[in-house]
Amino acid sequence: MNKRDIAELIRTQNDRFRKTGVGGLEVITPGIKEMGGASVALVRQMVAADNKFDERNDPYQEHDFGSIVFRRQKIFWKIEYYDKALSAGSPNPCDPNVTTRVLTIMLAREY
Repeated sequence: MNKRDIAELIRTQNDRFRKTGVGGLEVITPGIKEMGGASVALVRQMVAADNKFDERNDPYQEHDFGSIVFRRQKIFWKIEYYDKALSAGSPNPCDPNVTTRVLTIMLAREY
């Protein structure tokens, strides 16, 4: 498999996970949680709908990072690839059998 095919496979899995929440774990940081349940739900919907990708925020075309603005606050989201035990990086982010995706949603100031 060439680099472009690998990136496309990872991008497809990342988009599906980000949009549905299926296929990994989600981490919501304390700053986001402090906004309250209704706001967290809206932020999560905004992350799912985010499709602003370019060479600056997506140089490998994997759709693994983005930023949104909610109530004048910049929010980052990031997908990382861990092994199934969550003890190290995934040996193969293309393979869901050995990869757990983790989506972290945080205030930019928490980064």
